[in-house]
Amino acid sequence: MKQISLLGATGSIGTQTLDVIRNHPEAFRLAAFSAGRNLNLTRKIISEFHPALVSVADKEDCARLKTEFGDSPVVLYGEKGMVETAVYAESDILVNAVLGSVGLLPTLEAIRAGKTVAIANKETLVTAGHLVMDAARRAETEILPIDSEHSAIFQCLQGENRDEIERLIITASGGSFRDYTREQLETVTVKDAMNHPNWSMGAKITVDSATMMNKGLEVIEAHWLFGLPFEKIDTILHRESIIHSLVEFRDSSVKAQLGMPDMRIPIQYALGFPKRLPLPDAKRLDLAEIGRLHFEKMDEERFYCLKLAYEAGKAGGSMPAVLNAANEVAVHAFLQEKISFLQIDQLIEKALARHNVIIHPDLETIWAVDRETRDYVASLI
Repeated sequence: MKQISLLGATGSIGTQTLDVIRNHPEAFRLAAFSAGRNLNLTRKIISEFHPALVSVADKEDCARLKTEFGDSPVVLYGEKGMVETAVYAESDILVNAVLGSVGLLPTLEAIRAGKTVAIANKETLVTAGHLVMDAARRAETEILPIDSEHSAIFQCLQGENRDEIERLIITASGGSFRDYTREQLETVTVKDAMNHPNWSMGAKITVDSATMMNKGLEVIEAHWLFGLPFEKIDTILHRESIIHSLVEFRDSSVKAQLGMPDMRIPIQYALGFPKRLPLPDAKRLDLAEIGRLHFEKMDEERFYCLKLAYEAGKAGGSMPAVLNAANEVAVHAFLQEKISFLQIDQLIEKALARHNVIIHPDLETIWAVDRETRDYVASLI
C-alpha cells in the first residue's frame, strides 16, 4: 500500500485525488494532507480518511482543529506545516495539488527527502524547473506528471527512447472564449470566463485556460519534464479534449493518448505507476459516438498569453518566474473585477518587458523576483 501526502486537498485536483484514494483503499492511504481555509471540508476529510498529519493555512484554524480532534491527527499550519506534510516520514508519494508558487519549497524538500512527487502544481516547474529537476536527479527520485497533457506525453513515452523524440504536441481546448475575436474579448465578464466547455476546474485555472496562459505554462513545464527545447514543443487547438497530447518520433511515427476529460485518470496513473488500476465509474471513450475530432492551428496573436509564455520560456532564467507572478496577480484582479480580461496579458507583458533576466537564479533570487513582480503589477492595478 502506498502512503500519500497531499498538498491542496480541498481544491479541484485535491478532491479528485481523494476520490481515487477512496476508490482504492487496498492500494492507497492518505497519510497526511494540507488544506487552505475550507475548514468544513477539512473536518470531513479528517473524519473519513484518519490521516496522521494535517496542515491548514491559519493559526486560528489550527487551534480549532486541535480542540475538536485532540492529539490525532497532529495539526500544523502555514508554510512550515506544508513542508512537514510534504516530507512526512511515512509517506511514499507527495501529490502537489496546490495553486501558486507556495508549492515550490514543499516540493523541493520532499525531493530531498527521497519522496516520489506527483505534480499538478504548474508554478513549481515554471518558476524553478532547473532547481526541481536537478534536485530530483541528485536524489534519484521521480517526478510524475498529473496534468492531463503531461501525463499523456509520459504515457506515450513508456518503452521509448527519449533521444528519438522529434517533437511534443500539446493539445488545448481553447477555453471559454475560443471562438471570440480580440475585439469581442473587450467586454467579457468573470461569469463568462467560468463557463469552460470541457473541464470542471478551479477559478484561476479556468481563467488561465481562457487566456491560454494555462497552455503556455504547460509548455514550460514540458520543457523541464522531458528535456526538450521550446522549438520542439508545439501546441494545437483541439476542441473535444479527447486527445490529451501527442509525441512525434524521428521516424515520423506519432503516438497519442486519448480519453474522456476526467482528471482522475492522470491522477490515478501517477499514483499507481507503473501499474494501471481500474476506474469503474469513468465514462468510456466511444469514438463512433463522437464521430469526428477537430484540430486548428494555434493563433498566438489571438491567444497572446501563449506567445508571452514561449518568449519567457526561451529567455529562461528568472523570466518564467516573472511570467507566473504577473499572471497570478492579474488573474486575481480580473476575478475581483478590478481589471478587464484583456488587461491580463497587457499587465504580464509590461512586467516581462521591464525585467532583466537573471541566469540560473537560486531559490532566494526566485522568491525576490516573485515578490518584486507582484508588487509592480499590483501598483499598476
